[in-house]
Amino acid sequence: MADENQQDGDGGPKSGDGIRTVPFPVDLSLLGVGMQVGPMGAGRTWHAHAPLHRVHRIDFHVVMLFTGGPVRHMIDFAEYEATAGELLWIRPGQVHRFSPDSEYRGTVLTMQPGFLPRATVEATGLYRYDLPPLLRPDEARLAGLTASLDQLRREYEDATTLPLSLHTAVLRHTLSAFLLRLAHLAASSAREASPGSASGDTTFTLFRDAVERGFANNHSVSAYADALGYSRRTLVRAVRAATGQTPKGFIDRRVVLEAKRLLAHTDMPIGRVGAAVGFPDAANFSKFFQQHTDQTPAAFRAELR
Repeated sequence: MADENQQDGDGGPKSGDGIRTVPFPVDLSLLGVGMQVGPMGAGRTWHAHAPLHRVHRIDFHVVMLFTGGPVRHMIDFAEYEATAGELLWIRPGQVHRFSPDSEYRGTVLTMQPGFLPRATVEATGLYRYDLPPLLRPDEARLAGLTASLDQLRREYEDATTLPLSLHTAVLRHTLSAFLLRLAHLAASSAREASPGSASGDTTFTLFRDAVERGFANNHSVSAYADALGYSRRTLVRAVRAATGQTPKGFIDRRVVLEAKRLLAHTDMPIGRVGAAVGFPDAANFSKFFQQHTDQTPAAFRAELR
């Protein structure tokens, strides 16, 4: 699934005002259920006509468990190198790019956001964008993940034993078991990277979710604190414990990421990019962007084209 082509579901790229978003390939999914699992490699794809080595955005989850490597893969403008026994977890909305020089070997899982019930989504942290996408399990955890993923693949491919409704229910339960293992690994990896963090803290979780909904219009720490019913001091403590950052730093990082996405993968004028992330004044946006990236928006865009 790493060296073929893909395109938007309507047969072509989106307009210049939007990042190309690849939808979940329902037509390629066995019996049309909201997930796929199978081998990576030549001849496998989720869409046609747009090269996988071009940056694109997806509206579904992708988990790749590698049996070979090294593989270099870009996710949200950061390069990751994975090898045998490691995983990459790409979430909806993240931009990424397959490396044309890497041979992708292993198993890939894709799933629609709505395939799992809300309780499972919350328990597995499907939208924890603060967690690392590259996961390196130890031997025991890798064995558990591999066995769980193998069982999921067997259930997925057994499309004749059960009626479709029961087949889908079994898949949801088996997928949930795999994701619970994966989520535990991701949370553990984050804690190891930031000793003493409390990224599962409810205060931070509510703040993180509020920022994800409102970063394009709201950059005020006090406004988020008021909306969530916390004091500013409480919010600062929770965010710093979870991420090592201040709340303002967390907001700014999300704004910069979205600005980079729009600059790199749309033809929107720079002023409109600024407006899209909460800066109606183009000069203020340029100053903000340069402070956080050491580049002007125009220079960043030119470097990628």
